Amino acid sequence: MSTRPSISVSVITFNEEDNLRACLDSVTWADDIVVVDSFSTDATLDIAREFTDRIHQRAWNGINEQRQFALEQCRGDWVLCLDADERVTPELRDEILAVFDRGNPDCNGFLIPRRAYYLGQWIRHCGWYPDRKLRLFRRASARFGDNDPHDKVVLDGAVKTLGGDLLHYTYRDLTHNLRTINTFSSVAAERCARQGRDTGVLDLIVRPPWRFIKQYILRLGFLDGLPGLIICAMSAFSAFAREAKIWELTEAAAPATSSEEGPDHEHRADG
Repeated sequence: MSTRPSISVSVITFNEEDNLRACLDSVTWADDIVVVDSFSTDATLDIAREFTDRIHQRAWNGINEQRQFALEQCRGDWVLCLDADERVTPELRDEILAVFDRGNPDCNGFLIPRRAYYLGQWIRHCGWYPDRKLRLFRRASARFGDNDPHDKVVLDGAVKTLGGDLLHYTYRDLTHNLRTINTFSSVAAERCARQGRDTGVLDLIVRPPWRFIKQYILRLGFLDGLPGLIICAMSAFSAFAREAKIWELTEAAAPATSSEEGPDHEHRADG
């Protein structure tokens, strides 16, 4: 009798017909595949049905809520959490199976290095690689926390690191990149505002160039050529957009106080 723990793969989707088949084809070795879809209007569901009947549709309410719902549908002892634009390499597959063939690991999760494809090449620097993500974990020990627009696994127990790469076929083009920056910076700003964080002139002046310097120089982004330069510039712009939107939410949108109101206005307004 096999002592290998069972493995579920969870994937969240929305209009991913260009990516999903390659993603699911890379995990056909798993014991269970769960797809949670946000009411796609393309061929995403038809492609998903080629690989699994474990398909759920659920309205989008943030990545962590969607991931948590997907996690709760999984049956395996362990869960490998993927995006539709990611692929498990044969090397990573073999490494995972070898680890689990030895029985239950003596940890509750594994960090996996992720390698991104952007503007026609694999990115090796800019802070984009190895970009280790906690994507494989014991189902009973994990949950997703509040970190939108990025997912956040909250795990009880020890974590180890695998060596095989997870491939990430990121933005299709610069327009896609800019649209994502606009969406993500809005979500991040709303989360920061809810948490009571404000921003000011110094944040707008310092944070974007520091982000560029850190990625382009300290993290050797210049070694990735022109795509590396674009990545670092886009990242700096993303930091600026987030800070500006925090300011808009916390300051610019605040109701103006009439210049005619005296210091005792609040008292007088109460009657």
